[in-house]
Amino acid sequence: MSESVATRRPSAARSVVTAEATPALQVVRGLVAAAVLLSADIHLVLYLDGFSDIPVIGPLFLVNVVAGLIIGVALLIIRHWFLAFVAAGFGAATFAAYLISATVGLFGVQEQNWDAQAVLAAVAEVVAAVGGVVLMVVWLRSRTRANTVG
Repeated sequence: MSESVATRRPSAARSVVTAEATPALQVVRGLVAAAVLLSADIHLVLYLDGFSDIPVIGPLFLVNVVAGLIIGVALLIIRHWFLAFVAAGFGAATFAAYLISATVGLFGVQEQNWDAQAVLAAVAEVVAAVGGVVLMVVWLRSRTRANTVG
């Protein structure tokens, strides 16, 4: 009986599909990376269009650009749940900062309108936040299943 258990175990481990191997999850990873990079790009354009002159907000936009580039590229190169977590945090924090700026103001700046860039950035940041959480959960569940099977 112990021989049959030993012979079944490796085949069960082979039947586990890793999260990285599914095409749908790779599409989600690409979308999350694209959303983070799009948010960084919009912040770069805004920084160059005059936000660089605003105290505190200007440097924070530049930090957002650099962080978004690093996170987006890293997410495309490295498959790890922590990067999905960071992408989700990036999207959520950036969107929250915009909402604060649009409602009560942030560091003395209050956004007055929702133009095309603001809507595009908001969509990108929500996609990064939600998609990052989905990636993280799937990767962690896949890792847990692989550990329990093997």
